[in-house]
Order: sequence, then C-alpha cells, then structure tokens
Amino acid sequence: MRSHGEFPLSRRRLLLSVPAAALLSPVVLSAEAWADGQRQGAGRGDGGALRIRGADLSFTLQEYAAGARYRDRAHTRVRPVEEILAGHGANHCRLRLWVDPPAGWSDLPSAIEMARRARRAGLKVLLDLHYSDFWADPAHQTTPKAWQGQDLATLAATVHDYTRTTLQRFARAGAPVDMVQIGNEVTAGMLWPVGQLYTSDGLQHWDEFTTLLKAGIQGARDASTDHRPVKVMVHIDRGGDLGGSRWFFDHILDAGVEFDVIGESYYPFWHGSLADLRATLDDHAVRYGKDIVVVETAYPWILGNGDDLENLFVDAATLPDGDRFPPTPAGQAAYFEALRQVLLRVPDRRGAGFICWSPEWIPGVGWEPGAGNPNDNLTMFDWTGTGLPSLAAFRPPR
Repeated sequence: MRSHGEFPLSRRRLLLSVPAAALLSPVVLSAEAWADGQRQGAGRGDGGALRIRGADLSFTLQEYAAGARYRDRAHTRVRPVEEILAGHGANHCRLRLWVDPPAGWSDLPSAIEMARRARRAGLKVLLDLHYSDFWADPAHQTTPKAWQGQDLATLAATVHDYTRTTLQRFARAGAPVDMVQIGNEVTAGMLWPVGQLYTSDGLQHWDEFTTLLKAGIQGARDASTDHRPVKVMVHIDRGGDLGGSRWFFDHILDAGVEFDVIGESYYPFWHGSLADLRATLDDHAVRYGKDIVVVETAYPWILGNGDDLENLFVDAATLPDGDRFPPTPAGQAAYFEALRQVLLRVPDRRGAGFICWSPEWIPGVGWEPGAGNPNDNLTMFDWTGTGLPSLAAFRPPR
C-alpha cells in the first residue's frame, strides 16, 4: 500500500503487450446480489480453494491504545478484532515490520505481540518485511539508517542475517511465522540506492536487486525447520497489469530467484478492473506454476471521511467496476464476493486467497506520528468499530 500522498506512479514501464485474456469479463456480483450471496454462498462450499483468507492487522495495537473497540455487528459485545475476523472464517494475519521505526510503529516488540494474539485466535502469521525504517512501496525503498553506506556484498549479508534472526525471534517468542514476504511491493527494487532497479543511468539493475532478494530468501530458508517450514513470498503492486507483472517475474526467475508464492497488490481505483486482475492471475498460474495471493486489497464502503486528512480514495469515478460495486457497505461486500469468484476460477487452484489491507484502521491512528488516517473509508468496520457486511468474505467452506 502506498503511504499517504502517493498515487499511481510515472515509473518506467517496460511492458509486454497485454493478450486478449485481459479483455475477459470477470465473474462479478451486483451490490443487490450481496444478500442472496450471503444466504447461498456459504452453503456452496465455495471457500474450498481459498486456502488463505486474511487481513493485515498492523495498526491494531495502536488502535486499541487510541481507544478503538470492535464489534462484529451492531448490538453485539466488544471483542478483539482478530477474534472477530477468525470468527468469520479468516485464517491468516499479515503484519508489517520496520527495522528501526518510531517506538510502537510496526517495530519488533509490537509485531511479536500482535503475532501472539493472532496465534491465540487461531490465525497463521504472514510477516511483511519492509527492510526499511518506515513505509516501503514502489516509490520508497529507503535503506534503514543503520545499514546505509554498505556495499552490495555487505548489505546482502546484513539482509540475510536480519531475516534469519527476525524469524528466529518470532519462533522463540511463541509466535512462529508461517509465511514471509521478502520486501514490500518491490516492483522497482528494494534497499535503495544499492538495490534500486531503475536509476537515472537508464539501466536496469537486476543483478544488484536480485542479489539482495536472494539473500533475504536464503535467510528465511535458514530460519526454517523441517517441523515448521516458512513459505517465501515475493510481492509487487501489479495485480491489474499483466505485462508489467510478467516483466518483473520473468526477470527474477531468469536470475535464479527461488520462492514459493506470488503476492500481488490490487486496489481497483489504482490497478484496474477485476477483468484486469483475472487476466494476470490466470496467466501467472499457468506461466509460473506457483500459488498466487492478492496480498493487499481494499474497497470503499463510503465516500465520506472520518477525520481531517484527505483519503486515498475520494472519487467514485476511479472505480473501474463502480457501476456494479458502488462505494457503499453492500457494494463493498459485493466486491469481495466477486474477488473470491475470480480467485476460485484461477487455473489449477493456484488462486490461493486474499489479504484485506488494514480493515481495522478506523479514525484515531495516523499514517505517521501526529498525522491523520487516509484509509478510513476502505475499512471493514465503520467509524464506531462496528463490522460491515464485507466481513462475510472471510467465510470458510462448509
């Protein structure tokens, strides 16, 4: 997810042509069909292929410190948000980790505490290593201050050791990691400037970038055990861009990068229609033979704003399928139903599932200390902490 103020980037786009599959119509539900889906969907066993149904809950502890409380619907008792999601069928919790951030802002102690809570609720843990002191995304991949000035070989060793040690610390704390991201939205590289993929010299620095990527992956492998292996994900922000996503994954695989799971961000107001997403997922399932997770997604439930900071999503006209999924609670729920159907139809059952990004991030906690929340109309809880109909998207098979 982009930090506040970041919108679609004018990055270098060296894309392959998009095939006719990108023009296929997605299987979608109208907002009006949501209630019918609630009555019938769970009984169809249609969650059988969605092995991953989860949420990024990285702001949860800060929300509780700010006084937020959550209910799964009106007139029910307050419960921990991770238990509410698990009760609706979620089985994964994604957590962000920064290297040396402000205290309590996705630092190691808070991530471990939240991982323990997630495990007590019955959720598996997906750890999102940013390899940065603060937000990392396609526009920001700043090397942690303590690591700056290292050459490529030294930085690769640092990345390896940090990854291995971090996973070991989670395991020793009783919150072992099930899957780990080696970087966050690394579409343009990581650990800039050493691992920056596109630079002002006009060249593409795949060797430097993939050296660091391989180092992180090896660190994760070295922290794995036969008893508890850790799956490795590589995550980019090209869910609706088949050509751009192919360009990236073709290059890293040609460079010998070995990983388990493809992670894609997909926000419709930035990344295109569900037809675009479907084209990417269907292509990659066959082309790469790996499981694919839509590891970040969100959809608006309201056009309004819960605080004084302008939101990332402000204009219904930017929703490519907005006629089917308006920015209302029912429209949001219908979007997630349609997303499930796209994933369920990925060839060879490679559509492993989805992670909703920050469904609990309601007003009260900013994107940085002292700031506001640009995400409060993309949550799965309203501004009082009451669950929205979209929580049904986490349901398991029956």
